[in-house]
Order: sequence, then structure tokens, then C-alpha cells
Amino acid sequence: MQISLDALQTLIAKAFENSKVAPDTAQIVAKALVRAEADGISSHGVARVPPYAEQAKCGKVDGFAKPTINRTRPGVINVDSHIGFAFPAVELGLQEGIKAAREAGMAAIGIAHSHHFGAAGHHVEDAANAGLVALAFSNTPSAIAPWGGSRALYGTNPIAFAWPRSDQTPMVIDLSVSTVARGKVTLAAKAGEPIPSDWAFDADGNPTTDAKAALAGSMAPLGGAGAGAKGAALALMIELLCGALTGSNFGYQGTSFFEPTGAPPSIGHMILLFDPAAFGGADSFDERAEEMFGEILAQDGARLPGDRRLKLREAAARDGVDIPDDLLEDIKSRAS
Repeated sequence: MQISLDALQTLIAKAFENSKVAPDTAQIVAKALVRAEADGISSHGVARVPPYAEQAKCGKVDGFAKPTINRTRPGVINVDSHIGFAFPAVELGLQEGIKAAREAGMAAIGIAHSHHFGAAGHHVEDAANAGLVALAFSNTPSAIAPWGGSRALYGTNPIAFAWPRSDQTPMVIDLSVSTVARGKVTLAAKAGEPIPSDWAFDADGNPTTDAKAALAGSMAPLGGAGAGAKGAALALMIELLCGALTGSNFGYQGTSFFEPTGAPPSIGHMILLFDPAAFGGADSFDERAEEMFGEILAQDGARLPGDRRLKLREAAARDGVDIPDDLLEDIKSRAS
């Protein structure tokens, strides 16, 4: 069924309010999920409503938590999510972090005891819209085994990067250190569909096309089932940045973002902000970047990261988005 973005956000927010989520938090979370859906990131979009709602109802994520902030150094912002949703904590962290980056030239935002980070690219895009260069990382519940191992320890751990552009939407790169986001495997499992053989391993460490077997096993790190040592190393790097540095859980200590059982995931996020005006290329960084982008686009078939996402966003703003009937009915029942 096709539905407008505004109507969808209103419906989702009401569903969350009925699931033990504060009204202001419900609006922030609903907006984030609709934004992901509009960009074609369905694995981080409306499909997250049922698991988020169920976890809020049982207290695995605290829908009434209010993030708090502690600025320990001129360029260091610590945010405690207090087992609440990530989006209010990210919003608060960016508000203070953007001010800190303009004062100090750069800033680091560490977010502790949090929940699912959502579409990481949106967080850095918001910073880039304020004129800053941004990097973001998050760990997640365990899904990737150390290279050569068979037991998942690391999360799929997204990395996002955004570069501001003076007259256009920021250039955004958003990827996970698994071959694909685990949410795509979850969607395939629910639909009873197979997955490509280079996406994941079963519990015995063998490549599998069975989505359910993949969920019981581990995700292939970036590089695929045959060449993922670098992806596994990146996953470890992010575990240390987001788990050890923020004082949050490592991936193997966190619990599922999908199941309404177990302790809160309590994972961490790290966002780094750079004010271009503070660096040696301040007078020409924009022109230099556009020079690079021009060289890329001059090649036949080449495109900048995010082009497809922006086209989908434009279409969704105009036409709305298609939501599977059963999912939309589920959300309506939660909102009634």
C-alpha cells in the first residue's frame, strides 16, 4: 500500500506512543525510520517498527529515557542514552558537537548505553548540512566472527562519511563492515527467500544461501566469504572505538535489536566532526572536492555515492512509499 511520508510518520509515532514511548521520543524515532524508508533503506526503515515497539513494551529499550551530556574536554562530547533509543541521543550529541567543532576545529561525540543506530548516513548528513565533514561509527550485537574463527564476536558495525557541498546535498557514504547489512538477511528470512552465498556463514562456518541458517551463524565480513580479513579488522577497530572508548557493550555482549527478550543491547556510537575552516585547505576545500567529483563523473558509468538514494528520496517526497500490506496493518493495529 502506498502512503505519504507525513501520514506514515504520524501513524508510526502513535504506534510507539501506545508501546510505552514518550511522545517526543516517538516523533524522533518515527521520523528517523520514515527517512530511511524514503531513501530506500528498508532494512533500517519501517520494518523496524514492530521490533522497536515490542522492545519498548518490555523495557529492553527505555522509551522514556532522556539522554544526558557531559563535555569533558573542549572537543569531546559524551552522551549517555540511558538504555533509550539512539536517535534522541544522536540529536543531542550533534547539537553540542557541532558547536564544539566550530569552537575547537574538531569534535568527537561518544554515545554510550544505546540502541540501534539506524541509518548512519543520516547522522553525518545532518552534520554536513551544518558545513562540517563527519564520520560516524557504531557497534552492533555480534554477527561477524574474527577472521579465521567461527563464533561471532563483532557486530556488522556501520561506517558513514559525509562531505558538505556548498550548493548541493552533501556527498554521503554509508556502509557496514559485513558484506551486507544483517537487516537484509532478516528480511529474507521472514520472506522465506534465499540469500547470495557470499553474504553469510552457517553455525559451522560454511557459506550458506539459507537466510535462517545465516542468522544462526555469522555474517561474512566486507570482502566476502573468501577475502574478508580487512573487513574483520575494521569491525574490531569499531568495537574498540564504540565499545571500549564509550564504556558500552562489545558486540558479543549486546543482545538482539529484533527480539523482545534479554538485557538491553547497551552498545555505543562514535561521531567525529571536522570544521573545514580550521584546516590548511580552508580557502579551497570546496573547490578541490568538486574537482575530484568532476573527475569521477567524467567517466562513463561512474557516479557519486548516494545518487540512487537521493533519487529515491525525491520520489518518496512526491509520491509516498510502498509499504507491505501486512506490515502496514501491523503498525495500524499498534496505533489504534
